[in-house]
Amino acid sequence: MEGLGRTFNVVPTADGVEVNCRDTSAVTFVCVGADTYTVQEAQDAAGTGARNLAVITHYYENASAAGANAWTKATQAAGAAVTTAAAVAVIEVSTKSLADGYTHLKCSSTATGLVTAITHDLTVQRDPRNLPAAAV
Repeated sequence: MEGLGRTFNVVPTADGVEVNCRDTSAVTFVCVGADTYTVQEAQDAAGTGARNLAVITHYYENASAAGANAWTKATQAAGAAVTTAAAVAVIEVSTKSLADGYTHLKCSSTATGLVTAITHDLTVQRDPRNLPAAAV
C-alpha cells in the first residue's frame, strides 16, 4: 500500500483552509515564505467557533525552500502563531490538542506565505482513491 492513504493525506494549497482532522493523529503545516502563521481550531469546515489554538511550543525552520540546508528547531512559549524569517517553517499540531467538539484545524499566513497541510498517522487506512477530501 502506498504512503498516500496509508500514513498521510495532503491539502496542497491550505492557507486559510479548514482541514478535517477526523481519522488522523496530527496535522503538519508546511509554511513557505517569511511570514506570520496562525493556527486555529474550529467545529466544522465552515469555521464555526473558530479560535486560536495556543499549543505551538516549537517548530522547525529551513533557510532553503529547496531543502539545501539542515532543519533547525525554534522554540517559543505556547502560542497560536509562529513568526519566521526562514524560507520554510514546519508546524506540527496533534489532534489531541483540539478541544471537545472541535474537528478542524486551519493555518493562515498574514501576508504572502504558502501553506500545505499534511494529515498523518491516519487511524483509518484507505486506497488513495477512497480517501475523504481533507478540506471539507
